[in-house]
Amino acid sequence: MKKVGVLIENYFDEKELIYPYFRLQEDFKVDLIGTEKNVEYTGKSGSFKMKSNISSKEANPDDYEAIYIPGGFSPDGMRGCEDTIEFINKIHEQNKPIAAICHGPWVLADAIDLKGIKMTSVPKIKNDFIHAGCEWIDEAVVIDKNIITSRTPSDISKQVPKFVEMIKNK
Repeated sequence: MKKVGVLIENYFDEKELIYPYFRLQEDFKVDLIGTEKNVEYTGKSGSFKMKSNISSKEANPDDYEAIYIPGGFSPDGMRGCEDTIEFINKIHEQNKPIAAICHGPWVLADAIDLKGIKMTSVPKIKNDFIHAGCEWIDEAVVIDKNIITSRTPSDISKQVPKFVEMIKNK
């Protein structure tokens, strides 16, 4: 069975983590990859928690078919972890699918060269991507090569099925 990783860090957006996590389990083995292993991370509401089962330092990019990066405030913590950045960079170098939503694309800005890539994010941070050389597009789902991005939780039901299809077709 193919394995997919979902990144997790404190202050994740609950909708952007829970829906992809459980939907991806229908077809794949799913690991919650945190900056640390076996840590209970708290969602941005403060009441919902999920526990990582592997750290980004331990995660081997060769073992994963794809990675999903939820938003919320968690991408700030993710991008501050050099192991997470290195892990995402290696996944990208292997041309494996990477999905990110809302603030999740911020992790990509630290992990890979975004020049010339078409993508979207929550509109509040679009200038960060424009300054990084992206072609920022205000659409529910933007796919460019191995990267699939979306803006907000309202786009997630459009993004995740396309991500699943991308993984299956890889």
